[in-house]
Amino acid sequence: MASRAGPRATGTDGSDFQHRERVASHYQMSASLKNEIKKLIYAHLVIWLLIAAQMCVSHLKLVSKDLVAMPYQWEYPYLLSLVPSLFGLVSFPRNNISYLVISMISTGLFSIAPLIYGTLEMFPMAQQLYRHGKAYRFIFGFSAISVMYLLMVVAVQVHGWQIYYSKKLLDAWFTNTQEKKKK
Repeated sequence: MASRAGPRATGTDGSDFQHRERVASHYQMSASLKNEIKKLIYAHLVIWLLIAAQMCVSHLKLVSKDLVAMPYQWEYPYLLSLVPSLFGLVSFPRNNISYLVISMISTGLFSIAPLIYGTLEMFPMAQQLYRHGKAYRFIFGFSAISVMYLLMVVAVQVHGWQIYYSKKLLDAWFTNTQEKKKK
């Protein structure tokens, strides 16, 4: 009998924990991976909100064009990148494999693909900034190219880790379903 304040049960020295049941490793892995993916989804939400705020401010002309640049073309399809994250969150409570697969595939389509296109779209302007030191778009006094490339580097890492952890979570869930089928 465990007691915080009272004496230890007679006849034991505390080394009798070996016989107790343990949580299976794939359940532990599933819980930790879900936690990591949720953190990445929240980081993605912050990136998404920054891009959405920049687009709203520039389109609604809340500040001058000198302060916040008009959005690049890749930013519009990137706004759809919130949908895969929602599918990922919906897949967690009941370990829904199909929603997680949809999340992984659509993350590549709606998140990674616009970022790759954005890299190619902004490359000539980045080259001009590097060679001649001239920038024509600004975000709060900083070169829009520099700010957006920095944001893109972080976003690629977030989405890459999200896909990686989702794949590991999918493997853990498959292990779980295979064991249930054997019984």
